[in-house]
Amino acid sequence: MSANQLEQLKKFTVVVADTGDFESMKEYQPRDATTNPSLILQAVGKEEYKHLIQKAVEDLKSSDLKGPDLTKAIIDRILILFGLEILKIVPGRVSTEVDARLSFDTDGTVAKARELIAAYEKEGISRERVLIKIASTWEGIKAAEILETEGIHCNLTLLFSFAQAVACAEAKVTLISPFVGRILDWHKKETGKDFHGDEDPGVISVKEIYNYYKKFGYKTEVMGASFRNTGEIVALAGCDLLTIGPSLLGELQQSTEPLEERLSPEIAAASDLEKISLDEKSFRLMFNEDAMAVDKTAEGIRKFSADIVKLEKLIEELL
Repeated sequence: MSANQLEQLKKFTVVVADTGDFESMKEYQPRDATTNPSLILQAVGKEEYKHLIQKAVEDLKSSDLKGPDLTKAIIDRILILFGLEILKIVPGRVSTEVDARLSFDTDGTVAKARELIAAYEKEGISRERVLIKIASTWEGIKAAEILETEGIHCNLTLLFSFAQAVACAEAKVTLISPFVGRILDWHKKETGKDFHGDEDPGVISVKEIYNYYKKFGYKTEVMGASFRNTGEIVALAGCDLLTIGPSLLGELQQSTEPLEERLSPEIAAASDLEKISLDEKSFRLMFNEDAMAVDKTAEGIRKFSADIVKLEKLIEELL
């Protein structure tokens, strides 16, 4: 019997589960798992996760914290409890997100990341198994640069442009998550055209970033994220990591179509990309020239911030 596409993909690429749902992780056996406020919010609404929310509330109810401080502490606790459960299932790392409302606050991001890592370490989890997720703003990238020097590894998310990718590599961040599907969404809306496989603007963007990193010897890993179809995944086979939602993992598992390596350091070495370097001014200018990246980064920060607010309301009702 020929191997299914998920098994074939795992030969070239580390597969990560893009979900807060533990059952999906058990079923598809990814190496790592990544969550975000929206995924946690979805999971919180399910009966099987109620006990984690209740535990977070119980753990902190008798603390001296009051009002918004208590709510924030409970949300951090929920993130940690989800992370701990995920780490029982996956052999690798979990990504835990910093509050999106800190996206333009370097010091605030650094402080929050240190708190989250301290909370994991208190539970006996080494910092090697945790990636702190931070939005790829200039301030977020600078925060990650500081954190990486402390051995706190970062996953730079909401990444849509080459400028963001170059700045992340220069900051020596551990991993970036370019959002393939959201890039496609923007171009479909702008042009009224659908794109497939190698023509997909999200796929083109990730290939360029991967080739640039490998050609110039950057250690930062590339993890394609936010897929809309399996064609995007197949076109990026060979990328360092791909984080995939349960429905698309299921589709890959059902298909036995052959899948081949499409990205590799050898292919990257032959690319004609030229090395660039960015300071804050050149970063902001280059980023601003990319209308899609400006739109989608801002929209992503707004959406994650809104989901954190919804989560806070849920907690306040529980309290």
